[in-house]
Amino acid sequence: MQVNPITALTDDVDALIQQSRRYQETLYPPESINQDDSHKLINSDMYFVGAYDGDILCGIGGVKLIDDTPSYGEIKNLFVDPECRGRGTSKVIMSALEQYVVEQSVSLCRLETGVSQPESIGLYHRLGYRDRDVYGDYRPDPLSVFMEKALL
Repeated sequence: MQVNPITALTDDVDALIQQSRRYQETLYPPESINQDDSHKLINSDMYFVGAYDGDILCGIGGVKLIDDTPSYGEIKNLFVDPECRGRGTSKVIMSALEQYVVEQSVSLCRLETGVSQPESIGLYHRLGYRDRDVYGDYRPDPLSVFMEKALL
């Protein structure tokens, strides 16, 4: 599995982002979906990556650096194609995103996920993320789970 930065909205990238969005729409009402649109994910203030098996895009994920006190990287839109699951793709993507955050001299990652995604919550806990209160521009939502991890 090779992880590469994504800098253009190619058809395979957009298809996976849209698949992720459709999945979210089956789980949550629109007001509880906090996913950025395709063009926000592929821009200069986001580090967005794809995990490839050969030339097949298996998963995507991004991190946005937030200048706050303390500064942190916010994980955005981690998603793995269902046909590629079970190969450690999520862990490889998360590792690449966390490494990028550390390389930017930031020592904290945060994320928001949903209560209807126990697999995601379990993954984040196994990776060392801990539950926390709402942060940043988010509003309290009973369907959201907020987490963070100290990287250094």
